[in-house]
This record gives sequence, C-alpha cells and structure tokens, in this order.
Amino acid sequence: MPDELLTVPEVMAWLKVGRTTVYDLIRTHRLPSLRVGRSRRIPVEGLRTYLASQLRHEEVAA
Repeated sequence: MPDELLTVPEVMAWLKVGRTTVYDLIRTHRLPSLRVGRSRRIPVEGLRTYLASQLRHEEVAA
C-alpha cells in the first residue's frame, strides 16, 4: 500500500510554517512531492525523512 499523502496545508500545519516555506522545500527537493491532477501531495514518509534529517543536522550543530 502506498504512503499516505498530505496536502500542502496539512504539511504547513505539521511544520507550523507558511505556504511559501513548504513550496520552497519542494522546489529545492528537500521535501519530496508529486502531482495529483493540479494538486501537490507530499508522502508522509517523505516528510518524516525530512524531519529526521533536520534533527540529525541539529544534533551535529549542537
């Protein structure tokens, strides 16, 4: 079964950031996404991977 897909507003709520930030993450390929019709969807696993990479980055910086 494929990963659950999130909408951009759902990702905005998870990350507590604005629409521009989410689209910037997508544009720079830091957050995977796909098109479903005219809509953009983000796999939950892709969001988890992004968050894990950010946590590892913060641990190294600390």
